[in-house]
Amino acid sequence: MGTPTNPTTPYGPLIETQIRIVTWNLWWRLGDWKARAEAIAETLVELRPDLVCLQEVWQEGDLNQAALLAEQLGMVHAFACDRVEGGIEQGVALLCRWPLTDVETRPLPVPPGIDQPNVALRAVVDGPRGPLLAVVTHLTPYPTRSEYRQQQVRAVVEFMAERKRQPATCVLCGDFNAAPDADEIRLLTGRRAPAVAGWVFLDAWETAGDGSPGYTMAKSNPNAAPLLLPDLRWDYVFVSWPSGRGGLGHPVRAAVVGTDKKNGVVPSDHYGVLAEIRY
Repeated sequence: MGTPTNPTTPYGPLIETQIRIVTWNLWWRLGDWKARAEAIAETLVELRPDLVCLQEVWQEGDLNQAALLAEQLGMVHAFACDRVEGGIEQGVALLCRWPLTDVETRPLPVPPGIDQPNVALRAVVDGPRGPLLAVVTHLTPYPTRSEYRQQQVRAVVEFMAERKRQPATCVLCGDFNAAPDADEIRLLTGRRAPAVAGWVFLDAWETAGDGSPGYTMAKSNPNAAPLLLPDLRWDYVFVSWPSGRGGLGHPVRAAVVGTDKKNGVVPSDHYGVLAEIRY
């Protein structure tokens, strides 16, 4: 990845079209999960995304939450399992209104004593204005595990960088279980030496949010309140920097979504993030 050479007009005339991306942790099968499933679907239909990056998606036998949502949204999907509890799989997923190609999954390093690995799911979005590399992941939880999340971030970026032919825009989304000032996030945003040389990302919320903290784990959410955590921003849309010609890949808007009750329930314990990216 190079750097802009002209500080006054580094990207030329800016692209006016966008791709709408949503990342969201769906809280598996916890709480009133059947009512929440309907609320999640209703929220996503209203948001009209082009690409959806999901975490804590469930699969039981032939039923897969990502597949069900993709059908409702008129999308294709890819799913990767990262753990099994009580015979029910949990994992990450990509949903897209355009074809997904070169789909691959990579297990990530985990702390000692953890048997089931976190994973990264990678695919090329074969969109109408050129390919885009999309990766979704869910890093290991708990504040004490920053060291292991840093290892996972390095593994995820290596997974992205190993492709010999990279699309101009690369998107990394997920639940990172870490605040913006954490070392594992700073590895991505250029505030530390990058996980892979040359690989630095824009945080869509930081770049194009409304100036608020953008909390996605909030005490006001009745699903999250029992955790007794402070308000936190754990969920991210990262886009490779620098942007391409015309500002390709640059975030122009970001919003916290999934905050409203549907069918009497808040859809998840996490709020989601919507990002609109020049495309």
